[in-house]
Amino acid sequence: MSPTDQKLLTVRGLQKSFGANQVLTSVDLTVARGTVLALIGPSGSGKTTVLRCLNGLEIADGGTISIVGADDSRHAPVTIDFAAAHGTRAGVPKKALTNLRDQSAMVFQHYNLFPHKTVLENVMEGPVVVQRRDRAEVEAEALALLERVGLSDKRDSYPFELSGGQQQRVGIVRALALRPTLLLFDEPTSALDPELVGDVLRLIKELAAEGWTMVIVTHELEFAREVATEVAFVDGGTIVEHGDPKEMLRNPKHERTRQFLHRLLFPF
Repeated sequence: MSPTDQKLLTVRGLQKSFGANQVLTSVDLTVARGTVLALIGPSGSGKTTVLRCLNGLEIADGGTISIVGADDSRHAPVTIDFAAAHGTRAGVPKKALTNLRDQSAMVFQHYNLFPHKTVLENVMEGPVVVQRRDRAEVEAEALALLERVGLSDKRDSYPFELSGGQQQRVGIVRALALRPTLLLFDEPTSALDPELVGDVLRLIKELAAEGWTMVIVTHELEFAREVATEVAFVDGGTIVEHGDPKEMLRNPKHERTRQFLHRLLFPF
């Protein structure tokens, strides 16, 4: 894969409420192929909800999500108008929701591995059960991915036998095994001990260098500065500022962004 200027993901006017709490007021995003977009912002600003809507884990109340797909039959282009679906899962055409989920894969903050399945079984579950791909082909690909991240010797281990860093690397391998066009990371290092963060960040940097398109929710500002091609500051359920990370993290234009960065860099 190589980065291009082609738009992969377009989000317009995305809205989401949980009861009386409006989490997303109106989110607009455009992500080109090969882009690494870092979403930063305070807790409760809506960052994770954006990711969950992109993956179809949450159904937005309004707005649209469009993914143009890839040059293969499995990744068909998809556009979902959530207002037309009345913000309900039943209102979204099943095929469109399936296509949305096929396009993206989520790496969760707390790993979300199946505790009763081995590492290899966790990686193979989605491609075999959901995507209905050939088991032998999936197993060969899964083993190659585990070898890549230094976990081939853990193929028969269970999640409780792994460190947090190892579990998160399995989570990344599980996402890659789905062959998505878009990788979504929700605070991939926040649950890790400090000494385990490096391996996970290095793996994400490698994926970025290979041209994977990624949206990453993170508080690791230095990592965002090094790896992301774009950064967006989310606050109050909307994108307050969006730009080049090296410029925006050093010299933000919006006062609210400046306040947030100052508090993150100088917490005491």
